[in-house]
This record gives sequence, structure tokens and C-alpha cells, in this order.
Amino acid sequence: MRYFKKLVGEHIYLSPLCTEDGEKYTEWLNDFETTDYIGKSSRICSIENERKWLEDGIESKDSQIFGIIESKSNKIIGNCGIHRINSIDRTATLGIFIGDKEERNKGYGTEAIKLLLDYGFNYLNLHEIQLDVIAFNKRAIKCYEKAGFKEYGRRRECEYLNGKYYDLISMDILRSEFKENYIKNKNI
Repeated sequence: MRYFKKLVGEHIYLSPLCTEDGEKYTEWLNDFETTDYIGKSSRICSIENERKWLEDGIESKDSQIFGIIESKSNKIIGNCGIHRINSIDRTATLGIFIGDKEERNKGYGTEAIKLLLDYGFNYLNLHEIQLDVIAFNKRAIKCYEKAGFKEYGRRRECEYLNGKYYDLISMDILRSEFKENYIKNKNI
């Protein structure tokens, strides 16, 4: 695969999507160990559908979606993006997952989020970025808090997964709360 260093951090970089990664995404999105934590376990993912999603994502007008690439190996380890970009209200929604099980718990998720926040606030001129997370996903909640997100609401028992209902936690961060300059390959 060929990746491009759009947003460079310490240990990872974010690259525009590559349609050739369809098989890797299909592998990840058919694994309960990944999908249970992002609320997508009821979805069946085929290579054809994933390639179509990748093609559509590349052309999306209201999303900026990236592959997460580990810098030393140039290996794709996950996906992240800013979605539902509203240029009038200057708001958006953040999404992320680390699909490669061997690369979890290494800080790559936090680093990818900080790259997205820097990009969203300082290049897309956003004011507020929000996300939703299933309440049992403690690892993600800790990661989001480390990046500066704060809980602002909770929908009770609105996510159904493996025979149980779970709360959905809503979190956000404002531009004024994000003080870091995280993208390493900025010119100015």
C-alpha cells in the first residue's frame, strides 16, 4: 500500500484513505474484539462493501477520514476521522478505532486524536468536536479524556449489544480547551 504523510505525529501519521486497504478493514470489521467497542457488531462487512465505503469516504464532502499508519513500519493500524462537519456552526464528530490488536494500548489512539484535533481546530476552523462512546468502553473513555474531551451527556440504555442495553456517553472538546500544537509537519 502507498500512504501519504498528511498529518505527522511522534509515532504515527495520518494518511488519506487507500482503497487497497479494503481487505484489512473487512478483517477488522468482522472481528467482535474490534466491533463490540465501536458499536458495529451487528453489521456484516464484505470486501466489496468496504471498498465502496472507502471510495465514498474519499469523496465525502462532510468528512475528513484517514488511515492511522505506524511510522516505523508504515503499516496501517486503524482508521480515524472528523465527520458531519458543519461549517456554519463549526462543529463536527470524531470517530476512531485501532483495528490491529497488536498495536492497541500503545498510545497511538491518543496521538491520532490529538492530530485530528489540531487539524480540526487549526485548519478546518472548527469550534467544537464531539463523539459518542459506549459506557463499557473504559479504554476509549480514558483515551478521550487524556486528549481533553469532557462528558456532557448520557443516553441511557440506548445501545443494544450481545443481549444487553448500554448507556451512550457524549463527550466534546472546544477549541479554547485545546492548547497543543501537535502536527509535526506544519510549515507555519
